Amino acid sequence: MAESVSRRPIWIICLLLTSAVLAAFWPALSCGFINFDDPAYVTANPAIHDGLTWHGIRWAMSTGQAANWHPLTWVSHMADIQMYGLNPRGHHLTSILFHAANSALLFLILSDMTGAMGRSAFVAAIFALHPLRVESVVWISERKDVLSAFFGLLAIWSYFKYQISKSKPFYAFALLFFALGLAAKPMLVTLPFVFLLLDIWPMKRTVSWKLVLEKTPFLLLSAAACIVTYAVQNPTMANFPATARWANAPVACVRYLAHIFWPANLSFFYAYRAWPATTVVVTVLLLALISGIALLRLREEPYLAVGWAWFLGMLLPVIGLVQVGSQSMADRYTYLPGIGVSIMVVWAIQKWAPNLPAIVIGVLCLCVCIVLTREETRTFQNSETLWRAALREDPKNLVALDNLTRCLIDSHQLNEALDRSREALAIRLTDAEAEDNMAVIFSQQGNFAQALSHAQESVALQPQNPHAYDTMAGAYLKIGQADNAIAAYRKAVELDPSMTEAWCNLGFALLQQHRAEEATAAYKKALDLDPNYALAHNDLGNILLQSGRMDEALAHFVRATQIMPEFGEAHYNIAEILLKKGHTQEALAEYQKTLAILPNLTQARARIAEILRQQGGKSEQ
Repeated sequence: MAESVSRRPIWIICLLLTSAVLAAFWPALSCGFINFDDPAYVTANPAIHDGLTWHGIRWAMSTGQAANWHPLTWVSHMADIQMYGLNPRGHHLTSILFHAANSALLFLILSDMTGAMGRSAFVAAIFALHPLRVESVVWISERKDVLSAFFGLLAIWSYFKYQISKSKPFYAFALLFFALGLAAKPMLVTLPFVFLLLDIWPMKRTVSWKLVLEKTPFLLLSAAACIVTYAVQNPTMANFPATARWANAPVACVRYLAHIFWPANLSFFYAYRAWPATTVVVTVLLLALISGIALLRLREEPYLAVGWAWFLGMLLPVIGLVQVGSQSMADRYTYLPGIGVSIMVVWAIQKWAPNLPAIVIGVLCLCVCIVLTREETRTFQNSETLWRAALREDPKNLVALDNLTRCLIDSHQLNEALDRSREALAIRLTDAEAEDNMAVIFSQQGNFAQALSHAQESVALQPQNPHAYDTMAGAYLKIGQADNAIAAYRKAVELDPSMTEAWCNLGFALLQQHRAEEATAAYKKALDLDPNYALAHNDLGNILLQSGRMDEALAHFVRATQIMPEFGEAHYNIAEILLKKGHTQEALAEYQKTLAILPNLTQARARIAEILRQQGGKSEQ
């Protein structure tokens, strides 16, 4: 009973942390998917759309899609599909619950290691509620952050339990959880060095080679993860000069610190920029000063050096020395590194200002964090709100401009989309994404000659981008140049054989040339990649119907309507086959479904009228 009573405050704090996370991130449940990475990870990724399957798990273990090897992340998205389908609410809920679990885990670990329950609770609360957490928790594609942190924290806890008990199963658990964390996101590669830091403080172990050798299995896993990550990310690495990358790294570190202490002007995407030499020198000196103070105080206040090294060490894999993507920094990268800074500050305040009304100040800070976090979460309401928020912070952010333009195109706001594309080209005349967007806009406006001109410019600027060829092919097709369209579609699928839409478009272009056999092969390839591609089922059904294979065609049309119940053309095709087979009543029902979806389809209305006349009834006029 005594043990139960002594543990009660710990579980109360865990409950309070969980409740606070739910309060801060509840607005996320009304947010949708966004158009940046979410299609590749969830909404347009046929590999996960069947939910948890052995085939899907095998794919997750072998794929380097999204420029990462993180099979556990893929499996978590499959599990969400299994439970929630493509309802974003469920996907957000999973991430929020993982973050709540991580917050409680962090508190339990620090409390166990240091015995300082109050300080541990405050560090965990900052981690739980800080606005910098929003990107990791609310962006569905960043499931890898909360998932890898969950296993990383379990690895730290197991490692600590091993050190105090010398029980080998705890060591095995630490190694297992570390491997699982790496399989969710390879950013954890520096975790073995965090173990070394924790050896120094709070575990107060004597520094020796034995401590390093003890980490050998962990270091080997880190090395393997680095090799695999480099192999899958190498084709996507940004081509920034080494001088620019090395200059950006210290500036980014200081900007992260600034955002930790003053979380204003946050953005979903921070554009890469060239920093003045004076800015770089000042940030390097500031980092050196903090490092020097931490080292000088190592004996008296080891938590300063440990926290600071935790921060810098865990940032190292994502600081941009090896650059992937065009961002100069990202809020999500502070998810675990920020813990080190919180440890420094909270323990230093206790030491340097013991008479400060810490509880009152702490509660006020956390309340402000909840308000800011809820507000930041609302920017993720949809793609348009997200990119408009990014442009408010940086009106010349090309990534935000290009992605906002795509949102506007999807919502048929073509005039503003055109204005935004022109803004982007005014900032950078060689913005290939803006050229591609303009091609799509002009195509939707019916100006196919202009569309083709911009599509060709986009291809010239990014000759290895399959989507640019897909856009150009569509423009060729619209102006009747089917041969050029076919060549462009073939180039698109050559560059990206997994591009389902391009295979389907290729099939359609081949049909324009009456090359039914080649078109069939293209549609079958599309369906191999995505068995739930309704358009490919319908088009393949049309080819089979023309060749007299009525039953096979019917199966494809039916499958198309199962996938997309509002697919009017497929319902009409089903009705036509049923009528030919003499199933008049079933055909009538399908024609009526067609008319409900496509009320202006005169053929369906005429068929209904004819059937009713034959049955002695009256057609609706």
